Amino acid sequence: QVQLVESGGGLVQPGGSLRLSCAASGISISYYRMGWYRQTPGNQRELVADITSVGTANYADSVKGRFTISRDNAKNTIYLQMDSLKPEDTAVYYCNAVSRFNREYYYWGQGTQVTVSS
Repeated sequence: QVQLVESGGGLVQPGGSLRLSCAASGISISYYRMGWYRQTPGNQRELVADITSVGTANYADSVKGRFTISRDNAKNTIYLQMDSLKPEDTAVYYCNAVSRFNREYYYWGQGTQVTVSS
């Protein structure tokens, strides 16, 4: 059974930082493109950042220069370092894994709430 478990969300003031983690079980993330998405009520889930199995990262324009995605294949975990947070970053953040061999094999975590407010 595949599980992606996010952690690290919470309430932070504007300008602050948070670090999200996503621990995978049931798969080896070495064979997956891993990503972070976010969703606000009434809106579609949007890509925040993703990272290939060899470490190439891609970011949404809205987070470039503020967020950093990374992966630790040995720990089967990915991270999202979020700095200079803004109120518009408030959302539920989801971890995603897509097989590098077959895109029909993909998985989602349960999500973690990030709230940026003073």
